[in-house]
Amino acid sequence: MFTGIVEGLGIVRSIREDGPGLELLVEPPDSAVRDAADEVRIGESIAINGCCLTVVRSDADGWAFQAGAETLSRTNLGELRIGDPVNLERSLTADARIGGHFVQGHIDDIGRVNSIERDGEWVNMWFGVPDRLTRQMVEKGSVAVDGVSLTLVQVERSRFSVALIPHTLEITTLGIRGIGDPVNVETDILGKYIEKMLHPDAAPAGSDLQA
Repeated sequence: MFTGIVEGLGIVRSIREDGPGLELLVEPPDSAVRDAADEVRIGESIAINGCCLTVVRSDADGWAFQAGAETLSRTNLGELRIGDPVNLERSLTADARIGGHFVQGHIDDIGRVNSIERDGEWVNMWFGVPDRLTRQMVEKGSVAVDGVSLTLVQVERSRFSVALIPHTLEITTLGIRGIGDPVNVETDILGKYIEKMLHPDAAPAGSDLQA
C-alpha cells in the first residue's frame, strides 16, 4: 500500500530480458530514499511510476525489480529506456502520515497525455483513458498518475484533467511528460467497489483507450 507521495526520482541503469518479462535496475536518488537504501531488503515492495514491484536485489548498484508480461502490458514500464527517470515510493508504514490517498500500486491501464495548458509555472494537464476508468472518477476525487496522488479537476467520458503545482512538476516525471506520452493510471479503490456494486453483472471491458 502506498500514498502517492513520491519520495524521489530514480534513474534506470539497466534493462535486461528476464523470461517473459524484464529486470529493471534503478539507482535511487540522493535523497531520503538513498539514505534508507540499507533498509531496503529483498522482497520489499516499492512503487515504480506507481506500479508496485518487488525488490529482488539491493546492492551498491541500485535496486533490481522484475516486471512480468502482465505488468508490461498494463503499464509504461516496458517503454522505459536506460537513463530514464522514474518516480519512487516505498510502501506505507503503519505509523506514517497519509499525505495523499490510499494507492495500491495496481495499475488499471495506460493513459496518454492529450493536452497541456500552462499558466505561468502551473500546468493543467489532460489525460486520455478508457471510458471504464472515468466511470470510477469524480471531480475533486483522487487519482494516481505515474504513482502521483492527484486531485481530479474535470472528468469527461474518455479523459480527465489535473492541476499540477510547480513542486510536483519539479520532483516527479509529470514535469517532463509531453503530448502522447504514456502514463500509469490507477483509480481510487473506492470508485472500483462502488461501480461493482452498481453494475455487478457488467463484463470486464477491453482497452478502449482514446488519446
